[in-house]
Amino acid sequence: MSQTFTFQAEIQQLLDILVHSLYTERDIFLRELVSNASDALNRVQFELLTNRDVVDADAELAIEIKADEAAKTITISDTGIGMTQEDLVSNLGTIARSGAKAFIQAAKEKNAGTATDVIGQFGVGFYSVFMVADKVRVVSKSYLKDQPAFAWESTGGATYSIEPAEREARGTDIIIYLKEDASEFASSWKLKDIIRKHSDYIAFPIYIGEDEEATNKQTAIWRQDPKEVSDEQYNDFYKMLTFDWEPPLHRIHMRADVPLQFYALLYIPSNGERNMLSPRKEAGLKLYARKVLIQDYSRDLLPEYLQFVQGVVDSEDLPLNVSRESVQANKVMVNLKKTLTGKVLSELKRLAQKNTAEYLKIYKEFGRLIRQGIAVSPVDRTDIEPLLFFTSTRSANPDELFSLDHYVERLATNQDDIYYILGDDFPSASRSPHLDAFRQRGIEVLYFTDPVDPFMLMGLTDYKGHKLRNVDEADIDLSSIGELKESETPSRDSLTEDTFESLRQRFEETLGSRIKAVRQSKTLTDSPARLVSDEGGANRQMYRINRLLDRDYELPVKTLELNPRHPLMHNLSQMQAANPANPLIPLVVEQVFETALLQEGLHPDPAAMASRLTLLMQAATGSSADLDYAAVPPSVISGRVTRDDDDAGDAADDEVAQGNT
Repeated sequence: MSQTFTFQAEIQQLLDILVHSLYTERDIFLRELVSNASDALNRVQFELLTNRDVVDADAELAIEIKADEAAKTITISDTGIGMTQEDLVSNLGTIARSGAKAFIQAAKEKNAGTATDVIGQFGVGFYSVFMVADKVRVVSKSYLKDQPAFAWESTGGATYSIEPAEREARGTDIIIYLKEDASEFASSWKLKDIIRKHSDYIAFPIYIGEDEEATNKQTAIWRQDPKEVSDEQYNDFYKMLTFDWEPPLHRIHMRADVPLQFYALLYIPSNGERNMLSPRKEAGLKLYARKVLIQDYSRDLLPEYLQFVQGVVDSEDLPLNVSRESVQANKVMVNLKKTLTGKVLSELKRLAQKNTAEYLKIYKEFGRLIRQGIAVSPVDRTDIEPLLFFTSTRSANPDELFSLDHYVERLATNQDDIYYILGDDFPSASRSPHLDAFRQRGIEVLYFTDPVDPFMLMGLTDYKGHKLRNVDEADIDLSSIGELKESETPSRDSLTEDTFESLRQRFEETLGSRIKAVRQSKTLTDSPARLVSDEGGANRQMYRINRLLDRDYELPVKTLELNPRHPLMHNLSQMQAANPANPLIPLVVEQVFETALLQEGLHPDPAAMASRLTLLMQAATGSSADLDYAAVPPSVISGRVTRDDDDAGDAADDEVAQGNT
């Protein structure tokens, strides 16, 4: 008896787009259905190797396509895994919500443009049949014994039906009743043309009409001699493998006989985003054992930081009867992973050195993952280091990147350490007060502005004998490094020792436990103040790592260094000498401190400075005597961010005032 089911809301939207689409490349529906049939054959092939209790064990693994021009129908049959009644509901009646929504959004953005840009990338490939079909009937019989055949049927509306059916052999038939304007597809020559265009590398024979010879080549391209494969063939296979219609950035075709025999064809995609535009559903390589697909998404062949690589690996040494569960523990897999990782890294290194422009295209998309490799895979550190590129004070262009070798080649006179600065982005890092002394002596500083850079630094402590040091370290001595340049702006005399001490104490009294100490800076030239770290080591950046991982974190309490030569310090000192009770003094002190927090990327709430800045601007443009300080909220003067003007004692506000979040 037939049962009627209602499609998910997402599928109804998806079908409405496809049924009424204006796509001109409708022939891709056949590519999608053939690809699904190939997956079903791969699955049953594996079952045949590991499970003897399979229906029709001797049936040829193949795909057959027949067209009836008079009836305007196409029938696509396979001898694959087949489906039970429950499988039909789960596979054809429901879909991953994220995939359907992503497709719908992409289709809207394309404004009914080219189907190849959106179909197939979201797990919705089967439904593309409704671009050409008025009705679709799917008859399937599972590979499991004692499971009857069932039929699924839909016209692309809000519902579908499932009923018992007759099918003697294991596998699936898809009967397509073509729309009036799609009758051209009911011809063998048209179907052959589409198969050769989109599905030539399907590993199983595809028979069309009454032909006894397969239409497709069934070529395992990865087993061919690279000299015999054209760029067009490589790119066509990549498209079929990934459904990514942008050409890959690079490919690696390799074969090895020792210490084990295998073939591999690897691609680096053009796009690093694994979301709506993701070419494949998951990371991982297709793993074959002697041309038999063992795993569709094997993550055991490359380390985590190289999971962006797509492709195929085919091993002669992996036993055909290996179970999917035991693949990971197989010794062959360990050797495969080691060899493949070494090959990918050496190829990337070759590109970085010989064809830097091409390599940087890859680095732009996947540099973040490569940087992570330094920390997560210490054994590969030496191979990854030449792949790292950064912006630096060498160039004002944020698109110009330099390797660590470039940096080492340009070390200043007597310079032994490699200096870097952590920042949220290129503009903020380049304006940091920490750079004053380095610029004055012509010492290059690398900008580490990617969120993963603090994590990377846990593994990158030195390079070729040169220690990496953060420019915010308090004990850096540059007096003997480089050549001191004359400042473009005349330097004022430093505050006297007594005068500076008085100002230093005022800062300490005002800021309290939010700072570790206040002291005179020996390096600042153009900036009034900076925050420095007394402790070394990568662990002092754990707050940045925890912030990246969205964990709870506590902001560090640092030492505040003041520039005794800066005009602001002179003015503030004179103001304090004239009237220690001047209410502008704590306002300026707070602002100096919070500006330093902001420059370090540490300020928990920059918007909280707005009221204080307004008061300071009012004082700068008028008379401080005109300001009504009695009406100023305590949070503005004290630096405490409160929910209400009269709520200065709130515990959460105290926490912010202490520099915590």
